[in-house]
Amino acid sequence: MSNPGLRAAVIALAAAGLIGLSASAVSQARAPQAAASFTAAYAAFQKTGTWPDKTVLVLEIRGAQEHASINKGGRSQSNRMAVEVHVKDTARFKGGWGFYGFSGEQPATLIPQAAACYACHQDHAAVDTTFVQFYPTLLPVSTAKGTLSAAYLAEEKAKPAAK
Repeated sequence: MSNPGLRAAVIALAAAGLIGLSASAVSQARAPQAAASFTAAYAAFQKTGTWPDKTVLVLEIRGAQEHASINKGGRSQSNRMAVEVHVKDTARFKGGWGFYGFSGEQPATLIPQAAACYACHQDHAAVDTTFVQFYPTLLPVSTAKGTLSAAYLAEEKAKPAAK
């Protein structure tokens, strides 16, 4: 997944049902479409507090390194460890969402519904099986719109009070 426009292009490919292509087959020409696709999903989230059908979220997981270049006191990103894609398509996936994983330059594969990630997202994610609670720009929107899941609200209520 070394293509510079990949992060944005993956969104367009998945939305078009082309996620089975290998990452190296992604052309940079699709990046503007992908950016527009995510911008529309984000705008809808801002209005409604939930993700519209056909939303595609891409998580790039990177390692951390210390003492990199001029940064001597903290950590910065290092090598890419994984890329995961969360696709909302209520017609295709039981529960409305599907998870895909990339393995290097190989085509993405759908993670089976029996995998633990589906249950974890269902049981702990704040909105529509997505972990918006870890994104300070998203949680206030879903709180204001009243779209927080019952499971998330119960977990929050069960937490000990902060001192």
